[in-house]
Amino acid sequence: MNIRSLTRGDGVVIGAAVLLFIASFLDIYSIDGISSGADLPNAWESAPLLMSVFLAGIFAAVLIVVARGLPTVPKVAGLDLGQFGVALAVFSAWSALGNIFDPAGGFNNSGQGTSGFGAGTGVILALIATLVLAGAAVATPLVPALKGALVGAPRPQAPLPYGAQPAGGYGYPGAQQPGQPYGAQAGQPGQPGQPYGAAQPQQQAPAPQAAQAPAGDFSPFWFAVPVPRPLYAEDGAPTPIAELAPGTWYLAVEQRGPGLVAQTQDGRRGVLQDTTGIQRG
Repeated sequence: MNIRSLTRGDGVVIGAAVLLFIASFLDIYSIDGISSGADLPNAWESAPLLMSVFLAGIFAAVLIVVARGLPTVPKVAGLDLGQFGVALAVFSAWSALGNIFDPAGGFNNSGQGTSGFGAGTGVILALIATLVLAGAAVATPLVPALKGALVGAPRPQAPLPYGAQPAGGYGYPGAQQPGQPYGAQAGQPGQPGQPYGAAQPQQQAPAPQAAQAPAGDFSPFWFAVPVPRPLYAEDGAPTPIAELAPGTWYLAVEQRGPGLVAQTQDGRRGVLQDTTGIQRG
């Protein structure tokens, strides 16, 4: 699971789930005139409330976050985990709203009256947490501020002296490219954070490498995307083959019109059509 693919919206979802878990240990009722030392039940002593509000909301958060971090998202009943988590979050908020309106629940028909019953602290916090959770789950794909990376990409490594071996692995600037001849250097990028397309200073390549330079003016470089971007097959098929996640470095291996041919960590290649705002490593 790649935590760098998580968004700010996912961070809100996680925070709401933590608040919901804390609320599950607080009183679910408030009763007029009862002493402050009275032992009132919490959500763990009410199975219907626990299952429909608290656990449903926490499970929804887990599904949403896991779906974001997996390279391939499995499906449940025809929905991927993220979509199923969003539906479960909305259900949890709806159930929490019902408990606010009718906190006494089954006591209504007991014949003893429920005029003194009210929603406890746990139920009130649960409503707030589930509304925030459901709102973030629904709004994250729609609001640019929530689609930003929760964890930023690490700073690119400083260029290494010629012949030195990089310490990093694939997926970071300065790492040796898979399948590259021993001693060959990865494409030299511009300055960290320099926008794609900016003029690059010309550097004199060592004589052993001059013959290995690719044809044309393009040199491979590392880059990161500001928001999740689809990667399409090189044959022009309209269905994405992968999604590039913020916070991860990818290798651009070829210019393809206004787009780039990018290579993912697992070796897949595809066309990144939208290069707006990418960060060169």
